[in-house]
Amino acid sequence: MKALEKIREISHMLAARGIDAAEKEAELLVTRGLDINLVDLYKNNPDLDHKKSLSLDHMAERRSRREPLQYILGYCSFLGLKLLVGSGVLIPRPETELMAEHAIKAVSDQRAALRTQKKSTLEAPFSTLQIMDLCTGSGCLALALANAFPAAYVFGIDISETALCYAYNNAQANSIDNVSFIKGHLFDPIAGEENKNKFDLIISNPPYIKTDDINTLQPEIRDWEPIGALDGGADGLNFYREIIIQAGKFLKTNGILMLELGAGCAHETVYIMKDAGYADIGLQKDYAGIERIIQGTWTN
Repeated sequence: MKALEKIREISHMLAARGIDAAEKEAELLVTRGLDINLVDLYKNNPDLDHKKSLSLDHMAERRSRREPLQYILGYCSFLGLKLLVGSGVLIPRPETELMAEHAIKAVSDQRAALRTQKKSTLEAPFSTLQIMDLCTGSGCLALALANAFPAAYVFGIDISETALCYAYNNAQANSIDNVSFIKGHLFDPIAGEENKNKFDLIISNPPYIKTDDINTLQPEIRDWEPIGALDGGADGLNFYREIIIQAGKFLKTNGILMLELGAGCAHETVYIMKDAGYADIGLQKDYAGIERIIQGTWTN
């Protein structure tokens, strides 16, 4: 059998199982299984021996059971980085990539303003940039920020040992050495160090799905991704309350707190952030027009 014939076979199989973009996914499975790029695939249309054909059948069967494509491929792309993903770690979404872009701009603007202020007052240079990523998962946000600011110190915290293994391996795979990953629940690993650990940015994509809504999610999410990275409690706001209330103790003056939001969470989260004493609170919409990112400044 030729590779292009195998693509057609897998595409028909996936489409019959109700998978959208079946042809595109079949291409990705075959190029991954054969370790070739798309150009070479269509240019050379290589022959498949029995072993390769069986391997591709196994990959296609996994996808037909609605296992996430990224788990089968073993990686996903995130802001120019190639991140390893698999069972036990949340797959980074485009909305989180969008938040990383906003965070990079926010920090760049923050540092530019500080630089101007220091020059005008002839004060000593400002301190080293420090960033904290809570619920780091695969490390996508921590690594994107560490990559954008190589002189910064970036820390990622997650309660999942499995997720932290992926985060550490992703740092190694992308040759990013200015990031450290710590196991624990939110701020617990640095509790009592409020006066020693002050951050310019605290960022998080916390669990935000309402508990009762988890069963309504796509099977790729509901049946495969870690529930602990999804379940935000009865109203989806458990982690927002905890993060927002505690973060001020760990932020520098004019430090930024930035969070990814679940759909419909914006209004209540703004209220929580205002009540906790944050200023300059703003919302950003995602590609679907949903208010997806909230940002506030700690001025106390």
